[in-house]
Amino acid sequence: MSKTNVTRRGVLKTGAVAGAGLAVPTIFDGQAWAQAGTGFTNAPEGGSVTLGFNVPQTGPYADEGADELRAYELAVEHLNGEGDGGMMSTFSSQALQGNGILGKKVEYVTGDTQTKSDAARASAKSMIEKDGAIMITGGSSSGVAVAVQALCQEAGVIFMAGLTHSNDTTGKDRRRNGFRHFFNSYMSGAALAPILANNYGTDRKAYHLTADYNWGYTTEEAVRSSTEAMGWETVGQVLTPLTQTDFSSYITPVLQSDADVLVLNHYGGNMVNSLTNAVQFGLRDRVVNGKNFEIIVPLYSRLMAKGAGANVKGIFGSTNWHWSLQDEGSKAFVQSFGTKYGFPPSQAAHTCYVQTMLYADAVERSGSFNPCAVVEALEGFEFDGLGNGPTLYRAEDHQCFKDVLVVKGKENPTSEFDLLEIVEVTPAAQVTYAPDHPQFAGGQLGACNPGA
Repeated sequence: MSKTNVTRRGVLKTGAVAGAGLAVPTIFDGQAWAQAGTGFTNAPEGGSVTLGFNVPQTGPYADEGADELRAYELAVEHLNGEGDGGMMSTFSSQALQGNGILGKKVEYVTGDTQTKSDAARASAKSMIEKDGAIMITGGSSSGVAVAVQALCQEAGVIFMAGLTHSNDTTGKDRRRNGFRHFFNSYMSGAALAPILANNYGTDRKAYHLTADYNWGYTTEEAVRSSTEAMGWETVGQVLTPLTQTDFSSYITPVLQSDADVLVLNHYGGNMVNSLTNAVQFGLRDRVVNGKNFEIIVPLYSRLMAKGAGANVKGIFGSTNWHWSLQDEGSKAFVQSFGTKYGFPPSQAAHTCYVQTMLYADAVERSGSFNPCAVVEALEGFEFDGLGNGPTLYRAEDHQCFKDVLVVKGKENPTSEFDLLEIVEVTPAAQVTYAPDHPQFAGGQLGACNPGA
């Protein structure tokens, strides 16, 4: 792993103003934290601070990982005063000044999670112990997120989760040092159910193919619960290995069942391959129980749509964010990303950029890199201007609550990037649940750990 230095330029903005309807950001006393203990893990010395970007550079989610790294590099540029500042100009907090974080130049190291929990923990551990990373972020797998979040809790550093959708991340496996901006399985089910009822009716028989790890389990549970509540019957539930590339043997039993809907609880390359196999077996042309056979992809991304090509046309799913949103924050980010890379960002890129900004902002507002100061600054933090409308980082579980998008594959895309259309922007209130909801039961945040 190599450390990358990013040149710092002057101040972009100052001041502290709140977005409409949002509380003015709290300014914490960093000196109080410094005096409260003997220090904390990797307290930055000198004129720089190191962040650890831990993403899948190989494996089934490598496309997401590549876009995450692009976003992280862009965020570092903006924090250090390079480029146009991106979302720093639209972020309601306005605490970031474009002179690094607390005046320290931002540097970073990278690791490859390989979409494997053990590999992800090892790379995160190396970044913390050898490279002095004070914050770890990234990943495109909930299994990875849960493993690395636990490691960061033990090590006394902050974990700003990347793309992780399983309920477990802010449910049974939540940790005080970890935070998730991405939406979750429950939110997908809550957003999708009304759309599915309106388009396919309430008398359907669903067959689930599910990735065999924590994300797959909670996504199946969430979609099954929401669709059964509106009248659907679940007639099949089969787990598939994360390493599977050919899903033909899993499609044949679907043909032999009386299911008229196939739910693919798959992501990344898994979804591309399973959807391709389903289409090859003629599922989209079938009529079962007097109804056209339908396929649903609960968690979508533009990168997956690109990989699956024409097979995604008309297929419903949900997503955390999309580059076509017209709020000022989204437009600023799309412009910055597009100028640097020549194409629009994915939802993975958006999440990772935002998480980096939220961490840096929390340090600025607290006046300290102490992870317990950062935790205090983020818990209950309300903000706007980063896409998805007004957003709350809920204190009880460190889950962000914001608008969720229901999308479907475009019938007539105009380019390789224009593959999904937004069907509905589901308001945050519709996807909000109680902290002790059964799908999130059993977790405790515990105490903040500042480490050394």
